[in-house]
Amino acid sequence: MSVLDIPAKSLVVLVGPSGSGKSTFAREHFLPYETLSSDTFRGYVSNDESDQAATPAAFDALQYVVGKRLEAGLLTVIDATSVQPESRRSLVALAKSHDLLPVAIVFDLPEAVCVARNAERGDRDIPPRVVKRQLDQLRRGMRGLTKEGFRKIHVLRDPAEVAAASIVRTPLLNDRRDERGPFDAIGDVHGCRSELESLLDALGYTISRDAEGRPIDAAHPEGRRVVFLGDLVDRGPDVVGVLRLAMGMVASGNALAVPGNHESKLVRALRGAKVTVSHGLGETLAQLAGETQEFRDRVATFCYDLVSHLVLDDGRLVVAHAGLKEQYQGRASSRVRDFALYGETNGETDEFGLPIRYAWADEYRGDAVVLYGHTPVPTVEWINNTACLDTGCVFGGALSAMRYPEREVVSVPAERVWFEPVRPLIDPASGQGDGQDGRDAERAHGVLDLADVQGKLFIETSGHGRIGIKEAQAAGGLEVMSRWATDPRWLIYLPPTMSPPNTSKEPGYLEHPAEAFAAFLDQGVDDVICEEKHMGSRAVVLVARDPRRFHAPAGWIGAVHTRTGRPFFDAARERTFLESVDSAMERAGLWAELDADWVLLDGEMLPWSLKAGELIRDLYASTGAAAVAATGAAADVLARAAASGVDVSALTERNAVRHTDALLFRDAYRRYVGVASETRFAPFQVLAAGSATFEERDHGWHLGVADRLREVAPEVIADTARLRVDLRDDAAVAAAIAWWSARTDAGGEGMVVKPFANRVRTASGAAQPGIKVRGREYLRIIYGPDYTLPHNLDRLRERDTGRKRSMAAREYALGLEALRRFTAGEALWRVHQAVFSVLALESDPVDPRL
Repeated sequence: MSVLDIPAKSLVVLVGPSGSGKSTFAREHFLPYETLSSDTFRGYVSNDESDQAATPAAFDALQYVVGKRLEAGLLTVIDATSVQPESRRSLVALAKSHDLLPVAIVFDLPEAVCVARNAERGDRDIPPRVVKRQLDQLRRGMRGLTKEGFRKIHVLRDPAEVAAASIVRTPLLNDRRDERGPFDAIGDVHGCRSELESLLDALGYTISRDAEGRPIDAAHPEGRRVVFLGDLVDRGPDVVGVLRLAMGMVASGNALAVPGNHESKLVRALRGAKVTVSHGLGETLAQLAGETQEFRDRVATFCYDLVSHLVLDDGRLVVAHAGLKEQYQGRASSRVRDFALYGETNGETDEFGLPIRYAWADEYRGDAVVLYGHTPVPTVEWINNTACLDTGCVFGGALSAMRYPEREVVSVPAERVWFEPVRPLIDPASGQGDGQDGRDAERAHGVLDLADVQGKLFIETSGHGRIGIKEAQAAGGLEVMSRWATDPRWLIYLPPTMSPPNTSKEPGYLEHPAEAFAAFLDQGVDDVICEEKHMGSRAVVLVARDPRRFHAPAGWIGAVHTRTGRPFFDAARERTFLESVDSAMERAGLWAELDADWVLLDGEMLPWSLKAGELIRDLYASTGAAAVAATGAAADVLARAAASGVDVSALTERNAVRHTDALLFRDAYRRYVGVASETRFAPFQVLAAGSATFEERDHGWHLGVADRLREVAPEVIADTARLRVDLRDDAAVAAAIAWWSARTDAGGEGMVVKPFANRVRTASGAAQPGIKVRGREYLRIIYGPDYTLPHNLDRLRERDTGRKRSMAAREYALGLEALRRFTAGEALWRVHQAVFSVLALESDPVDPRL
């Protein structure tokens, strides 16, 4: 059996005369959509597969489709004769233009076999002379297939060989998606062996040594692996020692490596090519001259076999010496290799004579993290999900590693300047590298682009997979964001909507705790917490002690915004409030405990009238006053009518109910009217602080933080009553329902039921973050004074919470994704995409009964 191995991402060209069995072979070995037949495309453009006059148009259409498939990285098979070099040339060029490998499978079968098969075909008449001419063209051009650019060529010479052939799809050498880490990516070492040992020690690796005490391997007790980002050689004091250690780690499986431009040049030198000995190559060759020929051969083989870049962790991580654009990731061509080794330049040089490179990272919009080196930087910074780890050790800077997936930087300082740089490592004009973590100036990656939030969007989240945002939703979100939202530089989270429970079966009730408890039990959650639902306005409070983290001006201390991103207060009042919260954090010892210089809190701002003053005055108060006055006046008229002997008992009874309902409606909204001096904040969750998010901490911890704030600042922080409930305990459930009833009967809005553990994943997926259960009298504000009448309740009960809960789950995942991206130091546009998507989902109309 002939095994034909082909790259999993490639363009496969079947080459052979009519009757050689290409179409049958394609049907047997490739998926239906993978094969594009010239006959089929002739049919598309002319309604006749045998119409040779339609061939030019057919190939135009075929090549367009091929281009789209290759752009998507899909294996594509061309079923045409392709016996002439000019017919293959355009296909090879198409593969190269998409940085994929062209492969030829040649069907060089005997002429008699092809002629006999054509004679048996009833769909067309192909004369024997045509077959002979095609075979002659095929055989004359076979020797030139390699020069034409085909990377693999498989030749089948008889029917038995064709029948016995099998296809094996081999991943590209750069496809290491099954390698999931965790990894420690190390920037350019450049022969600094001592610093490399120090860094490995700081990372927790145990170094193995040979009989002469030289390091030859290093392993991590937790199974972590190093990824060397290239430029192991040149300039430094012990290139041989670095190579011996790195090669040993790669050979043992404790490390992966990609080549740098210095390894590429070293290979050419070791293999006898004429190269310019500069940039430290002379020092490397001199050090290698003292080693055995066997060692030099090992070095040459090691460096030559390194693959330009690696795609790791299911495509979530890409490593390349000089970085890699999204369109090149997971592809193979000389253009991809050149970019991975050298980056991209504009052909000009700077004042130091060094090439000016394009800042590809500023325009990067890929989902994969890209770690690279090549161009020394003072400190490691994240730019659009990419990070350069070359911190110029050989020039007197530091040797740096990035822990992945933790995104933690570990560095050791250089022991000395080993090689004087042409361009200063620290740019005195910019002031970077002076210990300010590179925050002195606004960076390009902090600038937002309208294209990032326009049109149809897909946001990858760690908790809910890919979430789609329709174009109409994005347009609605953009309207709100552009006109009313707070500055996006510090808009890093929007809270999700909250679903009510299913309709209650209790007489006279629309919502009841029993349905909320049942919903969580259905999801596999039996430990919940019932939190008082304050009648206020949802507020997200950001308190920051270092404005640079948010690209904010000096003196800025944070922001307070509503659940739709609008500023909550005017500037003066916002500052006063934030100073109070900052002081409370300090007195409660929370700044030190969280080890952070900023914190993000979620809660309710009280009283409700603080933000809803106009709504209360213009809608609720006017409606309530009119209803009370009208029903009161009607009662007087009906009383006079009854006194005169007219039977108006039915009308009187109905009006009395309406009057009572109007009074209850008025009382309901009046409970939540307060004055500005009574402003207090009821926090119920610590969303994030510093480099951490807290969705994995239970709600007991979160409310404990709120309690500590209230203890030191009761004039600013309001209490949130709560009750933990074991849903398997009938007595506990009954007590929780009684607790809710007592609070709502006394005028409380209701409660929110949440999984006590906070973020919970069950066999059926992520549990709801919370279900609100509002009180019977509070709901008059929402549905009107007479909503409790039986016919109104029946209408309101016909509501479906499924869509609302789906929206709540998606918005919750997007909010957590925004926080994860921000605390991980990702680019502002990536954070803002997730935040914006919450607002976009909110632009959808919802069932008013919810």
